[in-house]
Amino acid sequence: MSHPTLYIPGPTEVNDEVLAAQAQPMIGHRSAAFRRLFYHLLDQLGEILLTDQHIYIVAASGTGLQEAAIRNAVRPHRKVLNMVAGAFGDRWHKISVSNGCQSVRVDIPWGQPVRPEDVAAQLEAGGFDAVTIVHNETSTGVISDIAAIATLVRTRYPDVLLLVDAVSSAGGTRIAFDDWELDFMLCSSQKAFALPPGLAFAAVSERMLKRARTVPHRGWYWDLLRLEDAVQSERATPTTPAISLLYAAELQMQRMLAEGLEQRWARHHECMALTHAWAAQRGFSLFPDKAYASPTVTCLRNDRQIDIPAMIDFARQHDCVIGNGYGPLKNQTFRIAHMGELTPADMQRLFNVLDMFLLRAAGQSD
Repeated sequence: MSHPTLYIPGPTEVNDEVLAAQAQPMIGHRSAAFRRLFYHLLDQLGEILLTDQHIYIVAASGTGLQEAAIRNAVRPHRKVLNMVAGAFGDRWHKISVSNGCQSVRVDIPWGQPVRPEDVAAQLEAGGFDAVTIVHNETSTGVISDIAAIATLVRTRYPDVLLLVDAVSSAGGTRIAFDDWELDFMLCSSQKAFALPPGLAFAAVSERMLKRARTVPHRGWYWDLLRLEDAVQSERATPTTPAISLLYAAELQMQRMLAEGLEQRWARHHECMALTHAWAAQRGFSLFPDKAYASPTVTCLRNDRQIDIPAMIDFARQHDCVIGNGYGPLKNQTFRIAHMGELTPADMQRLFNVLDMFLLRAAGQSD
């Protein structure tokens, strides 16, 4: 069936065959058939996330794994450094505080990335167990240089765990979990993976599991050691998994690997470049510095003082869905996502629709 195309930062478009895969009959989650499905998925995710270390799949949003990271990484009477450069860095800070952690919050101006020197300036004080960073801030369209930050942390602060939210970047750009020596990286199904919402994935280092063994009161659902025990004992998951979503995930991972990771990342970057070019030609500037612009979602300033809600409504009438600015950026910016299944042809279709709106708006103002 025809439906509006999603150019929002999630949920994103899902392939029809992937959607249909959810309609397969149920199987027991302690059956051999389920174990084949689950362990195949772990292998696929390891390829996509560029890691040979631990992989976990949970029925949750990415926010759940933000909490899992905190509960397993931070010991009593130690600190966590929360780098906040947008709405989802702020969420990680709130999760840290709500779990009773000693949080040191560092606010970075919205539109700016987290830089290695920002992290170093805080870690020098000592007493930190972990640092949380959002790799790709969906709220601002900013990507931070996690590789450079990881080099700093591993070289100068080897006991500090690096916890990374890659919800809107994993699957859309290269993140070398093992090569960069990250400790915990979380992502969600409904962004660049182009799956229905409801699954979250984590890549976890051996350092992280070692730390978890020293942390009391890790909770139950988010206990990484419990997840690891289930994987190793071939019970697969400690609780009933979202089997229908896993069917879809297995097919989509096959599609991603068949496309080729390099090709998939390149397609995201090409769609980003097309979006930037269209915006510049129409008089809209990027909200972030171009050097730190996200490859999966573009955040544009409302330089022309257009009626953004009216533009969103017009686009929806033409079966295209774009996003307003997030939180305090509402109506000051608008966001165009170019992740998941979207192609350059899809982007051009959207630009044609937005151009119609801009021509009408210009005519009404004359």
